[in-house]
Amino acid sequence: MKVEFNEYELAKVEELKTKYPETKAALMGVLWLAQKKFGWLSEEVKEYVSHLLGLPPSHVDGVVSFYTMYFKKPMGRFHIQVCTNVSCLICGGEELFNHISKKLGIGNGEVTADGTFSLEEVECMGACGGAPMIAINEDYYENLTIEKVDQLLLQLGLKNGSPA
Repeated sequence: MKVEFNEYELAKVEELKTKYPETKAALMGVLWLAQKKFGWLSEEVKEYVSHLLGLPPSHVDGVVSFYTMYFKKPMGRFHIQVCTNVSCLICGGEELFNHISKKLGIGNGEVTADGTFSLEEVECMGACGGAPMIAINEDYYENLTIEKVDQLLLQLGLKNGSPA
């Protein structure tokens, strides 16, 4: 796969750049755009973004390595993040994580063999009032129980306790 943005994506980069007094302030938005297109931020993608914004590769790498929202390796089509911070922990977040891990047969930061699911234990995602919560890709699900999680996994294609 060739690492480059199309005309529409390049226009989005330019739009992002106009929102800030310095180009480097647009980096997080451009990285997000790149991750959406390429699935994760490989060395080639980071180099492309570095060149595109005229930033040192070390600066781009530093931002990518600091934020957990940027994937440093390929993740599943459905990336499941389970909050286990204080509110979610007290309300059963750890149990949800362990249940999902067992159902999918993967641990933290792993991807199912078919590439459908990935799982990540995360810190607070700002939904403490709806604890426990998970995010699947960019959708939040709050006030969860094991039963509600099982229903979500079924909707995503998990059959008989294992990926389809």
